[in-house]
Amino acid sequence: MNIIEPNFCHLATAKDLLLARYGLDEAILIRTLGEISSRRVDYADLYFQTTRSETWNLEEGIVKSGSFSIDQGVGVRAVAGDRTAFAYYDDLSQQALEKAAQATCAIARLGGGIVNSRVDDVFHGVTGLDLYQPVDPLHSLDANAKVALLERIEKMARAKDPRVRQVMAGLAGEYDVVLVARSDGSLAADLRPLVRISITVIAEQNERREIGIGGGGGRYDYGYFTDELLAQYVDDAVHAALVNLDARPAPAGSMTVVLGPGWPGVLLHEAIGHGLEGDFNRKGSSAFSGKIGERVAASGVTVVDNGTLTNRRGSLSIDDEGNPTQCTTLIEDGILTNYMQDILNARLMKMKVTGNARRESYATLPMPRMTNTYMLGGDKDPAEIIESVDHGLYAVNFSGGQVDITNGKFVFSASEAYMIENGRITYPVKGATLVGNGPESLKYISMIGNDMSLDAGVGVCGKEGQSVPVGVGQPTLRIDRMIVGGIV
Repeated sequence: MNIIEPNFCHLATAKDLLLARYGLDEAILIRTLGEISSRRVDYADLYFQTTRSETWNLEEGIVKSGSFSIDQGVGVRAVAGDRTAFAYYDDLSQQALEKAAQATCAIARLGGGIVNSRVDDVFHGVTGLDLYQPVDPLHSLDANAKVALLERIEKMARAKDPRVRQVMAGLAGEYDVVLVARSDGSLAADLRPLVRISITVIAEQNERREIGIGGGGGRYDYGYFTDELLAQYVDDAVHAALVNLDARPAPAGSMTVVLGPGWPGVLLHEAIGHGLEGDFNRKGSSAFSGKIGERVAASGVTVVDNGTLTNRRGSLSIDDEGNPTQCTTLIEDGILTNYMQDILNARLMKMKVTGNARRESYATLPMPRMTNTYMLGGDKDPAEIIESVDHGLYAVNFSGGQVDITNGKFVFSASEAYMIENGRITYPVKGATLVGNGPESLKYISMIGNDMSLDAGVGVCGKEGQSVPVGVGQPTLRIDRMIVGGIV
């Protein structure tokens, strides 16, 4: 077998955990794929996975809840034309694999695929990227140390300000091992660590209570959470809560909006990113369908999806079809240049695969999804952008939103925002919502800051009932026209 470094250890570990322990080997996988591919199918794959995860939650100074789970199984998929047959088992035995494969063979009756597609008698290894250490974060701290970490967060938060009344902290870790075998002879594996800390602070003043949220993480073990980093998370949460204690009702109307760097990129992710995923564009349901080569944003706007960033929450050494992830430019200087693609949609659209196939688990189908999606920085000082606004809103953080993929219309709630008056940030406001159209908003970007940053590592993206970790980011942006919903 021709296995190429540096992923040999990944493949060896995955084969041990997912195949050898259950009496499976490469010969069985090749035989299974050969049986499926002998029908009228274009493509078939086997997705093996085992996941260990845990959560610890502290409230009122004690750890009140926690969980630990192990989930493993195999998903078997066959594709003919634009039709897919899929079956899965939460069992890694040869019998379960054979049953799942038999179920997918039903697609042969649909036709539309290649007759007697050949499968090689040996696999060739797919070279992924070395983006994170193949460590199991759950073993990086013992139980007492995990509890002590959460208790340390609470003490830090309460020491910040006497108005802090309640602190809730959560610690989560996951170790995910996947192995992908494909009918084209490709064999790929990945060992994926993921950790996250979440902090919620409730502050009270004059019988008014407000919430602030902080936290972060990435593809590390728990050693990533140094005291310095924990202090930063705590500062963010306490600051947000205290700012909102003094916030006034947000005004309503059309105005200039300045978006801060980092997490506000979630608006870009939702209002624009989903519309650039291949499946929506193949079906013609996206506001960006058929617009490659056209101007869809102001000059200077460049948006990329980059799954190759080291240790980032949304990064993957290989995607969930076994292809290495990439940095894909979606919009370049305002011109739409590409969509995010998995194998199925790329083949049907006659475009290149971009390594964006993602799935929540072995029990779900892969689809084109974002990894780390962000806008590149420009040449403006953020202070200059603020000074350019006579009257507008400065949105620093968001708590959630909704978007309609078909037309790009969105509504987002700002969790931390300020008024800008005569080029100065004046007072905080509460209840501000941003209402607009993603493609239209791109055209009203007039200033792009030189401070591009990514979020702290908290993003979760939902699509068709599946949730996956993602990253977002952007520089400070001035948008000349946007509807702000607030108090009239």
